[in-house]
Amino acid sequence: MSVVAGAALLTACSPDSDASPRGEATFAPPSSAASPAGPGKTKPDLTAPQTIATGLDVPWGMAFLPDGSALIAERDRADILRIPAGGGDPAKVYQVPGVDAGGEGGLLGLAVDPDYDQNRFLYAYYTAPDDNRIVRFTLSDRQPEVIFDGIDKAGIHNGGRIAFGPDKMLYAGTGDASNGGESQDPDDVNGKILRLTRDGKPAPGNPRAGSPVWSMGHRNVQGLAWDAKGTMYGIEFGQNTWDEVNVIKPGKNYGWPEVEGKANDSRFENPIVQWGTDEASPSGAAVAGDTLYVAALRGERLWTVPLNGGAPKAEFTGKYGRLRTVEVAPDGALWLSTSNQDGRGDPSDGDDRILRFPVA
Repeated sequence: MSVVAGAALLTACSPDSDASPRGEATFAPPSSAASPAGPGKTKPDLTAPQTIATGLDVPWGMAFLPDGSALIAERDRADILRIPAGGGDPAKVYQVPGVDAGGEGGLLGLAVDPDYDQNRFLYAYYTAPDDNRIVRFTLSDRQPEVIFDGIDKAGIHNGGRIAFGPDKMLYAGTGDASNGGESQDPDDVNGKILRLTRDGKPAPGNPRAGSPVWSMGHRNVQGLAWDAKGTMYGIEFGQNTWDEVNVIKPGKNYGWPEVEGKANDSRFENPIVQWGTDEASPSGAAVAGDTLYVAALRGERLWTVPLNGGAPKAEFTGKYGRLRTVEVAPDGALWLSTSNQDGRGDPSDGDDRILRFPVA
């Protein structure tokens, strides 16, 4: 159903592209909608933000340790910072070696091993001189272990979000590295969502045995999230017309570059939400209860998508500038990072910053 009018539609990856035709955002709830049980019975209070940290340099990845403290990846410096659960001065705890920052590349996604208390493993997705890769390490390691490499790099569309799913497998969103044809090649890892073991091997139960590919036909996936029932959501940058929220199903094709947005083509999956690219250019995503939260860069807003029906709603439009990453902390609070120092934003005093919205 149509829910909000779109403004002039611009290319998601470039702030200087020409306007495209107008459109309307649409929403259709997934067939397996989130249950309001669990943490979602109390939602983050979006009226009561707390500034957790300021003066950060392009914060990108965010992941929480079991004690509630957060690890933040600074894209260009390749530093990993640790912020206490209740806020406080960020402390540098690690620098990932070999990061080649430039364009949309650098130190990108972070993930914490589900068994961190036992093995202390962390994971990072980053741009190296020759490719994008995923590494595993502990904070005491001088050199991370490369567990997956060979993801094509480019000035744009490097993907970069990684997260452990409910099945304790490591998922990675990759970009098409500005070559859309790779997205439709099932033997190419670009323009895909990958499903890996903790050692970086193709996970058992993938659609094709021996292949890391979980889904294909993506342009630039930078948001991964699951609801309480295990439904997976992938957040995708469009080109000139539509940004997307997709329900991710194993072995399915999401259409890029043949399709952008909803196409009603039996070969491809339709998104459950699509926005004009100037309203979104979405990056990070998180689910709290029955709501999907999506951070928007160009749109400079936080989208709230009710998974049990109802219209998506934009919060904070223009208030904090470009929004990159949103995550739910162990205590249920919502953490949100700005991305105004990334060369496309308009930084204000204190940028970049992390905001925390406590549970209501």
